[in-house]
Amino acid sequence: MNPSQDMSILSLVLQASWVVQLVMLILVAGSVASWATIFRKAAALKRVRKLNEEFEEDFWSGNSLNDLYTRATQNAKTGGPMERIFASGMREYRKLRERQIHDGTTLLDGTRRAMRASFQREMDQVESGLSFLGTVGSVSPYIGLFGTVWGVMHAFTGFASMEQLTLATVAPGIAEALVATAMGLFAAIPAVTAYNRYANHIDRVASAQETFVEEFSNILQRNINSPVQATASGH
Repeated sequence: MNPSQDMSILSLVLQASWVVQLVMLILVAGSVASWATIFRKAAALKRVRKLNEEFEEDFWSGNSLNDLYTRATQNAKTGGPMERIFASGMREYRKLRERQIHDGTTLLDGTRRAMRASFQREMDQVESGLSFLGTVGSVSPYIGLFGTVWGVMHAFTGFASMEQLTLATVAPGIAEALVATAMGLFAAIPAVTAYNRYANHIDRVASAQETFVEEFSNILQRNINSPVQATASGH
């Protein structure tokens, strides 16, 4: 290797072996995809929190459950997860009432099952993309390390043909290999940070929705023998 060769990052990447370059390409692609997921997930979680808060405020404002259900069915595609969970529960509750089922336990069990199924569907949607961030965060350092190990092996193979080794001749080859590790960390760190942050946000969303399921079930239990005109406050 020429001691006076360019040691810029771009030059090191271009001079690396094709295996190391392939590793770098994979890491760059993973990094770009993870950043796209990070921005998309941030917007999606912000929207979920906003819609859930708006529905909760509407739910506890004193409107009748029938009115809330009518709006929820109209907002099936644009509403938030909590509103769709409520709609699933009310839909099942009304169906059971129409079938002349008046046993409180049967009504509540059917309603709870419908809401739990809807809850799981909504959480699957909210969690989408999170596993990808976790994968990028956990795998990228190892891919980068593989590129570094391969690059070091390739560099030492080249050194074998040299009669005299100096720091100037060794450094470029080692530097080429270490770029892969740096790129692996560059891809992994944002992905891991976003994964932990979003996992915490999703846990709070799940907790709020589970609490709503229990609160709505309690409201239905209090009004089990009355028409579904009650409000969330039970009045």
